[in-house]
Amino acid sequence: MVVASPTALFGLPEASVGLYAAAGGLPRLVRNIGIPIATEIAMAGRRLSAEEALDFHLINKISKTQESVVEEAVEMAKKIAALSPDAIVVTRAGLREAWETASVERATQITANRYDQLLFEGANVKIGLDAFAKKQKPKWVPSKI
Repeated sequence: MVVASPTALFGLPEASVGLYAAAGGLPRLVRNIGIPIATEIAMAGRRLSAEEALDFHLINKISKTQESVVEEAVEMAKKIAALSPDAIVVTRAGLREAWETASVERATQITANRYDQLLFEGANVKIGLDAFAKKQKPKWVPSKI
């Protein structure tokens, strides 16, 4: 998740110094925004403004000011931190698996095979379901996943 400053710029400048974006930036950019714009960014040095990055769904939001970017990112992180740590670990893994695996069914199967038993045997699922039933706020314990 990305909270960007209104003045942020996004690009892949590697080709301008004789390299290529070898750490996965190329396929990720193609998957996110398509080959035409990804090609322009990677090969012609195009840099996206924060507004363009938001329009292309590369970022989640633009902060109100350059100075408030960290505060706004921390607020987003606090929302995540308030959830079950086990659920967040498994959800993040499932999202990454979906990103890396072409098949929806296969990505779901891989995540389930890897995490279902750990999740359902963990304390947090019981804590969450009990709190929901009692209409209370759950008191999560650290993840063991």
